[in-house]
Order: sequence, then structure tokens, then C-alpha cells
Amino acid sequence: MPAATPPIDAELASTVDLDALRIDLTHEFIKKQRAAAAPSSPLDDLRANGAFSIDEYTASTARSTADVPLLVCRPAGAVGRLPVLFYLHGGGMVMGHARQNLDYVLELAQEVRAAVISVEYRLAPEHPHPAALEDCLTGLTWAATHAMDLAIDPERIVLLGLSGGGALAGGLSLFLRDHLDLRPVGQMLVCPMLDDRNDTPSAAQLAHLGGWNPATNAAAWNHVLGGRAGAPDIPSYAAPARAEDVSGLPPTYLEVGAVEMLRDEVVTFADRIWRACGDAELHVFPGGFHGFDFFVPTARLSRDARTARLNWLRRTLAAPRRRTGGSAG
Repeated sequence: MPAATPPIDAELASTVDLDALRIDLTHEFIKKQRAAAAPSSPLDDLRANGAFSIDEYTASTARSTADVPLLVCRPAGAVGRLPVLFYLHGGGMVMGHARQNLDYVLELAQEVRAAVISVEYRLAPEHPHPAALEDCLTGLTWAATHAMDLAIDPERIVLLGLSGGGALAGGLSLFLRDHLDLRPVGQMLVCPMLDDRNDTPSAAQLAHLGGWNPATNAAAWNHVLGGRAGAPDIPSYAAPARAEDVSGLPPTYLEVGAVEMLRDEVVTFADRIWRACGDAELHVFPGGFHGFDFFVPTARLSRDARTARLNWLRRTLAAPRRRTGGSAG
């Protein structure tokens, strides 16, 4: 008898068969997936008939370990120094690229009149932690240093991470809090991978489903952590759920589907931010599975999720600059 799970949204279920969507993250699968998903269309497709200017840069700093390709996107005709959506793509930190889902991020940016910086960070298993985090840090510090030339406002940067990019955004926020005088105005973590331990009730409850399930999640984390997922000494900059102290983080948007294994680690992270007197907005979409709105963007649930993100972005970018978080109690 199949294990009991929360019901999948009927509109999503009529379009996507999760049982048929099984991901075995072997090295061979990753190689094939990267080749199949490699960007083949010119940047003009993303420029949306002139709605955005998109320029390619290579970022490096005195402390960086590699040069980091960036896409810097700006709404056409925008004047003055714009806020920034600092975008970290999904793909479990083992797949994906800087153009992945960038068309959607540009739609968000157009709504809030913001620039977008998308990072081509290094991927595991060839480049395990901390390579990707170092690349994100390089891109962010380079952008802040060149803010005048890029016509961006370094005091209004929102970190935006999807799935594996959510792990990187969360780890970057913790690193900035602990080490640098560069604070994002917010972080948006959409279905983020936060915990390498794979041991929550939702992971057990949804283990039999296809899509991004516990077996896939464990494989991704082992690629990122060099086979050490679940070890007691994994740093919080790699897996943000490991942080003992989550105070002092920027206002945080957290979103997850009710029918995905990441559900409980995301809910727990939001609760910990509130307990630390921080600012978090949590959305758990009933019937949603991992990445549901990118599979079926026209579904009602997908449109609700995208509206919630846009509303949070508008409030966050419109709010006056303020001190973040509090001390953990």
C-alpha cells in the first residue's frame, strides 16, 4: 500500500507525474544533464526585445580563488542607482547555470525596477564546498565595489536563491553577518536546500515520491560535501540549518511546498529566526512539490506563489534601511 502523503494539488498533478520523475544523481547523469541544459540561445532572447540590457563581466577580488562570470541585467531606460536581485540559480549545486530561470527573475526585476546579477558559480562534485560559496562572495563583493560603475545601490541588495541556490544564499548571509560589513537588505529562499542531514519527518514521509526526494537530496549533498553529508562538523556556511545562531540575518522570505521533502527544514529555519527575534515570512503552499511553479507556471498555485514573492520584494525594497535581527535567546 502506498505511503500516505499530503495531496498534490490537482492542477499540478494533472500535468506532472512525479512517479515518473526520478533523479539518480550519478556523475554520468549530472554530465548528461549539464550537456542537455547548457544555454544554447543568445542573450538577446533574455533581453526581451530591448526590455533589459545584459552585460557579461568577470569578477575577481584579492581574496577570490577563481574568476567568476556574472550576468549584469538592467531594465532599459532605468536611471539612477538601482536595487539588485543577486540571483543564485538552482540545480542542487551540481547542475544549472546563470541563465537558468533568469527570464522569470527578470520579470520580478521589471516589476520592482531592480537590476539583476546572476552568478555562474562552480559546481560540485568537481568543485566541492566552499568553491560555490566563494564564487558567490566574490561576485557580491565585486559588485559592491563597482556599484558606481554598475549604477546599483549596494545597500539595497536582495539575495535570491532557488533550491541549491537557496543553500548558497543562506550560507552567504551567515558569512556576511559574521565576517563582512556588507549586509543584504533581504534574502529570498525559494524551496531552499538548508540541511544536509536528510532526517526530517517530511523527508521520511515523502521518500517514496519522485522528483527531488531524499535519495536525490542526499546524493547532491554528498557531491557538495565530498561524501561527508550528515557528518557532525559540517559548517553552517555550507548547510545553513547547521547554524547555532540565526540572529542578525536580513529579513528573510522562505517558501516551500507541502508535498516536498524540504518542507520541515524550511519551516524549522523560519521558526528559529522568529525565536531569535528576527524577521521571516514563511509560505508553505498546499499541494506544491519541489519547483512546482517552474514545472507549471500557469497553475493557480504557481501564480499565488509568484504573487507572494513579488509582494515581499516590493515591501522589502520599499522599507527604510533598518537594523537586522536580534540576539538569540
